Amino acid sequence: MSNKTKVAIIAANGGLFDAYKVFNIASAAAASDAEVGIFFTFEGLNLIHKEAHKNLPLPEGKEHFQEGFQKANVPSIEELVEVATEMGVKMIACQMTMDVMSLDKDQFVEGIEVGGAATFIDYAKDANITLSF
Repeated sequence: MSNKTKVAIIAANGGLFDAYKVFNIASAAAASDAEVGIFFTFEGLNLIHKEAHKNLPLPEGKEHFQEGFQKANVPSIEELVEVATEMGVKMIACQMTMDVMSLDKDQFVEGIEVGGAATFIDYAKDANITLSF
């Protein structure tokens, strides 16, 4: 058994705030030498979809945050996905959701795995930290 911290994240929502939460925590954990895995399901698949992650919606009434993100030089979701990939974050796209939505693996960013809930459960069964967004 490794002493390395293991973090399991479920990304089930697909807005811009959700993406920042998921990728900021995943990258911070990976930077602290944790093993990190994210399971993307339902709207969460937007966070790793080649086109959708470039235009994620802000919650209604929160449009002013876009200017704040730019002023604070907050990286784009596209950049955060690249960072997470480079840091070895395991990204699992939900096969069942992909089937329901008629999506194929080639519609997603490079480096993802496709698997079902059982794949994620197997990954997360010995996680020290489990989060859901």
